[in-house]
Amino acid sequence: MEKKNQQCCDHSHEVFDHYHGHHSHEKNDVLEHHASVWDELVCHLPFAVFSVALAMVCLSFVSYLDMATGKSLAYRLFHNFHYLHIVFAATGTVLVFFKYSKNMILGLLVGIFVPATFCTVSDAFLPYLGGRFVGLDMDLHWCFISHLDVVLPFLLAGIINGLAMSTHPMSRRLFYSFSFHFVHIFVSSMAAILYLISFGFYEWWDRMGFVFIFLVAAVLIPCTMSDVVVPMLFAKTKLKKRNRDT
Repeated sequence: MEKKNQQCCDHSHEVFDHYHGHHSHEKNDVLEHHASVWDELVCHLPFAVFSVALAMVCLSFVSYLDMATGKSLAYRLFHNFHYLHIVFAATGTVLVFFKYSKNMILGLLVGIFVPATFCTVSDAFLPYLGGRFVGLDMDLHWCFISHLDVVLPFLLAGIINGLAMSTHPMSRRLFYSFSFHFVHIFVSSMAAILYLISFGFYEWWDRMGFVFIFLVAAVLIPCTMSDVVVPMLFAKTKLKKRNRDT
């Protein structure tokens, strides 16, 4: 069981070798099995569960403040964590893309638009829908429109950081991927729950069970898509096209 779990979490670091023919046919079958979106989600589910639980513990202290003070503090903290989330998302997207492709122009485009999309989905759009689902008058806030001048430096820093990390040895990148992804999901969890509080769902503890389950899904799916699935798909599609041309 331990060996199987290790294969699940390590497969993304071996796929590049797989596509360059460095493994046997039997090993390729294993890698292909673990390269599905579903396996990625299952592999990263524990990260989401623990990070959302930790985020809810941290945000419990905000709820002890009176409503006006709590909402004001949550609003400021939401933007802090959302901007940090953009750094982590851009870093992860660029790092994964350049594991499988050296196309600089496509990598930069992926590094810009993938974090811009999935950070908004996990931190704002899905929490907004969650509040609407329980009947609250939630506000939709998109920082890439409202605070673009503030967002861009964090996005640029994440892209540069991802490029720098992509030059490090594979063993070091393996360490980064585990610690980095947990912190990424934790930051996203903090941003999502802070959005709920600051934009209409202040008394979230009355529906704590719903909030917990909803946030696990709201951060697990976008973060996994942004960190692994989407950049890998772009890079591998380009790689397959290049191999066919040659």
